[in-house]
Amino acid sequence: MADTSIGTAEQLRDPNYTPPLAKAIPLGIQHVLAMFVSNVTPAIIVAGAAGFGFGAPGADIPALIYMIQMSILFAGIATLLQTIGIGPVGARLPIVQGTSFAFLPVMIPAVVGAGTAGLAGLMTGVFIGGIFHFCLGFVVGRIRFALPPLVTGLIVLMIGLALIKVGIEYAAGGAGDFNRSKPTWGGLGNWFQALVVILVTLGIKFFTKGFMSVAAVLIGIIAGYIVAFFMGDVSFGNVGNASWFAAPMPFKFGFEFNWAIIIGMCLMAVISAIETVGDTSGITKGGAGREATDKEVEGATFADGLGTAVAGIFGGLPNTSFSQNVGLIAMTGVMSRHVVTIGALFLIFCGFIPKVGAIINTVPITVLGGGVIVMFGMVAAAGVNMLSDVNWNKRNMIIFAVSLSVGLGLQQVPDAMGFLGNTAKILMTSGLLPAAVISIVLNLVLPETLDD
Repeated sequence: MADTSIGTAEQLRDPNYTPPLAKAIPLGIQHVLAMFVSNVTPAIIVAGAAGFGFGAPGADIPALIYMIQMSILFAGIATLLQTIGIGPVGARLPIVQGTSFAFLPVMIPAVVGAGTAGLAGLMTGVFIGGIFHFCLGFVVGRIRFALPPLVTGLIVLMIGLALIKVGIEYAAGGAGDFNRSKPTWGGLGNWFQALVVILVTLGIKFFTKGFMSVAAVLIGIIAGYIVAFFMGDVSFGNVGNASWFAAPMPFKFGFEFNWAIIIGMCLMAVISAIETVGDTSGITKGGAGREATDKEVEGATFADGLGTAVAGIFGGLPNTSFSQNVGLIAMTGVMSRHVVTIGALFLIFCGFIPKVGAIINTVPITVLGGGVIVMFGMVAAAGVNMLSDVNWNKRNMIIFAVSLSVGLGLQQVPDAMGFLGNTAKILMTSGLLPAAVISIVLNLVLPETLDD
């Protein structure tokens, strides 16, 4: 419910209204709390898959800290592109940008076991994919007909299903063969820490309100962190070595064309663009009671792409609009883009301080596992919620069944298409891309009605 002490009902629905700073600053920080953990998690997962993350024999802590730092910095910069805008870029709405989970099913198989050497191709793909994403702003309104809830809901569900395995591996002690070979992997101590996070998150979410409820996952991770500290699983050795300030470096990890990643990023950009269209509409409906204009939708997509392209140049991962912040606006009733701008400035400030990344790096992988089990499960649940709008006739059930079976099956049996070249194999075994392509094509070519 809107707090009218912040402004009149008309002011609260106005994106250009600026509440008093005493209220605007905590509201802006609240937006950061809602997305902070989700924003830095993809960088940690990619580093872990590549083999230089938590506890890996080839761990490169400075590289991981840098990736975390860039996740924070460019989430702030991309958010500013949305709230303040540059020319046609930006919706000029309270849209919060952050590192996207959606791209993980493509990024993980592309870098697995490659170490930091795999980041040159990844970041190049992020950069080129961002440019492609930007270009989608010119046509996004005209392709929405091809992406009804049946398709978008399936895609979001597949993203969640693709990532749930990562959450379980982290809770058990970490992903990768180097973690599975440890005698502690799957141990009771690991699961105890993860379960503390899950239980505290649920308790905070359902039995508190306001700031506490919004930041439930973050508070759950803090609780698990405290438990892990007393169990002797937290090390601060790298915090002292991290500097207080560091500027981003263009092409820090190099520049390399990897067509599997580039194609995957471009295909996923379509999905991300549609997600942003939905989030933009959700913000205007929840905060102002109206539909988003074409200019706002196009501007939001332009900002998505530009934010991703710039992040890729400096070693960041793809950015997209964060859906959890859409719900936060509906909850607070404050439509002010300037409130979100304050949160973006806070992210940018933290992004220039490597010690922030080093502190985040002290969180044990098991504690993070408890958090991502909740987050990735919510991604899958969001997909199911979108599918609830589908008319489940025989036609739509067939489209869903075939797409899910092929996508999930290839994800579970990645060597099933050994005859393919490396590029095609990476794209197919992500599971997400084949499911998306099959569902889109079948939805376009199958007749609206099928005989029983």
